Amino acid sequence: MSRALWLVLGALLCSCAVYRARPLDPTETETRYRARTLSDPGLRAYIAATRPDRESSAEADLTDLTLVAFYFHPDLSVARARLAAAEAATVTAGALPNPTVSVTPEYVFDARSGLSPWLVTVAIEMPIETAGKRGYRIARARHLTEAARLELTESAWQVRRRVRDALVEYLLAQDAVKLRAAEEQAQGEVLAILERRLALGDVARPVVDAARGDLAMVRLVARAADGRAAETRAVLAQTLGVPVAALDGAAVAWPGFGSLPAAAVDPAAAQRAGLLGRADIRHALAAYAATEATLQLEIARQYPDVQLSPGYMFDQGANKFAIGLAVTLPLFDQNQGPIAEAEAARLEARARFLAKQAAAIGEIDQARARYLAAVAELTEAEAARAALEALEQATARAVAVGEEDRSALATVRVRRATSARIGLEALGRARSALGALEDALRQPLDPGVALPPLPARAADR
Repeated sequence: MSRALWLVLGALLCSCAVYRARPLDPTETETRYRARTLSDPGLRAYIAATRPDRESSAEADLTDLTLVAFYFHPDLSVARARLAAAEAATVTAGALPNPTVSVTPEYVFDARSGLSPWLVTVAIEMPIETAGKRGYRIARARHLTEAARLELTESAWQVRRRVRDALVEYLLAQDAVKLRAAEEQAQGEVLAILERRLALGDVARPVVDAARGDLAMVRLVARAADGRAAETRAVLAQTLGVPVAALDGAAVAWPGFGSLPAAAVDPAAAQRAGLLGRADIRHALAAYAATEATLQLEIARQYPDVQLSPGYMFDQGANKFAIGLAVTLPLFDQNQGPIAEAEAARLEARARFLAKQAAAIGEIDQARARYLAAVAELTEAEAARAALEALEQATARAVAVGEEDRSALATVRVRRATSARIGLEALGRARSALGALEDALRQPLDPGVALPPLPARAADR
């Protein structure tokens, strides 16, 4: 009997968890962060599994960069840790209370002759939950786990949103550098022509000085554009979760960047997609369901649990068996306070859901209106740019046949460069408006661009 008891105790001890230290060294984590590259084997395997038809030598597009961020970005690691904690809490909620065993030996010094001086009491206390409390705990934990899973989905969208915005700013900054260079060249050509005319006495010096001032301003703005391009590159690296050196030699592109999707987004479809597909709305619903389960649990706690206590007593040679029953009498407290708190928490969760839903509806309507206005502005800017390109070509032909001089052509080129810059700014506003509409709907709208899946697990990097 004693051997079997020791075997049972040994098996219980072997099944216990063992602590494993995982010290955190800031120096080591910084070193690992700075060692991240886009050629990381795990990253390449993840991209290859997600996009098997993608050529490894192709330029990185928005989907590729989103995969990089999904693999490296710390926000997703935080959300995964919260989900793991919620899943562990589900296990905790479903655990059955353990029975307790107590052994109380007693020795009687003046025991009567012929009787054993020992009294040994062995009692087992078995707690029994009533009113379905365990089921309500499990239901609440499952709803909170679903909320944590939706929080991970929302975190993934927010990471993708930041990558998209950073890529838009990066590409706009690269184009701005080229356009500013063209504008600087055109303005320099105008100044050169005016300086030659000044030497011939055809123009006054104030006209040349004004042109020289215009060129200085253009050069100043061009240098600012160079700095902006470097800044957007650093921001892009940060949103990917990699050091800026990881982007050295990386080719980044967005096919169809200047072509926006159709502006005719059906309002009813947009509302359905936004209200049924947004992870934050579904998260609020899961949180409300958890408060419902909490309220049910607190109501069930009005009813006391039962302690069943079978026991054995060796009383001076006599064997005695007993069964005890213990119940807490709810005379002074029927759990009114926790019930009231749970009802208030449910009311708050309901108000939060309604507020978030109303905000989502307004956000979708505003984003759609903003996008339509931005597309209209971009259309006008493209029309103006096309008109100036046609004027430049006509002026070049006129100069070739002697009907116009080169100063007229240089002036038109300055206007065309300025128009191209204005068009690029309009494209930036349109892209920003499209991004706001995507965020309102929580879904990509560019043709051929989808939200990629998360990696199966986040490695500790």
